[in-house]
Amino acid sequence: MSGSNNRLGILLMIATTFVFAMQDGISRHLASEYNVYLVVMIRYWFFAAFVIALSARRTGGLRKAINTKHPVLQCIRGALLALEIVVTVVAFTILGLTETHAIFICYPLIIAALSGPVLGEAVGWRRWSAIGIGMIGVLIILQPGYGVFSPAAIIPLVGALMFAVYGLLTRYVARADGSAVSFFYTGTVGMVVMTAIGIWYWEPISGQNWIWMITLCFTGVLGHWLLIKTYEFAEASAVQPFAYLQLPFAASLGILAFGETLRVNVAIGALIVVGAGLFTLWRERATKG
Repeated sequence: MSGSNNRLGILLMIATTFVFAMQDGISRHLASEYNVYLVVMIRYWFFAAFVIALSARRTGGLRKAINTKHPVLQCIRGALLALEIVVTVVAFTILGLTETHAIFICYPLIIAALSGPVLGEAVGWRRWSAIGIGMIGVLIILQPGYGVFSPAAIIPLVGALMFAVYGLLTRYVARADGSAVSFFYTGTVGMVVMTAIGIWYWEPISGQNWIWMITLCFTGVLGHWLLIKTYEFAEASAVQPFAYLQLPFAASLGILAFGETLRVNVAIGALIVVGAGLFTLWRERATKG
């Protein structure tokens, strides 16, 4: 990749994280008004339609997109992502955007820790040290020994673990399946799973909130489209550090739109987690370089 392509990819990744942060804010609003299963189900209907349309237009069409060497794992990862979104949106409604993202952002460290036993990748002492430091950052956010620890803080940690396992499964199937195949199963399996759950929680949605729902669906499609374009123009290792910008974007939205506050321990802990995550990305890039 050329430097100019990487620069364009970085700009696209920044735009992607901004769109996803706005999507999280809309999800928080709708999930506080309606059942979270309903909100995620409708979001997946639009997402699956986008995925199917995109797959049909690619060379080989839907037949190529469906052809996978890992059908069971593809279905598991598609279902896991859908359920992780449910868990994370629940966390938004209980803890808010700021604290949820501050805790959830540890998922790259979980991926790094599990990449050895799951994928057989070498994880040296430097990355293990960064993982340990990052987990200290998480503990600073949670404050488990101060008498103010909320059991609800476990929810985004569960979401981060689910997303990390999803990421590891994605890496594993990528050894045999192309990204277009994985993307197809992400959207379609997630839609099937959420429809099977969410249809039992249907409730009427007001006219104004239908506008927010359509906006949510649009931002979901736009965010994934921007992400696809990001990786078309740039190397993943060059743009991945900028994915952390979703944390300040979401925190700013939480403070401005929902009146959330940023506690000092959350800010300090989040900086430690992000710093540790960036170091693990750098070490991964250095060892592969």
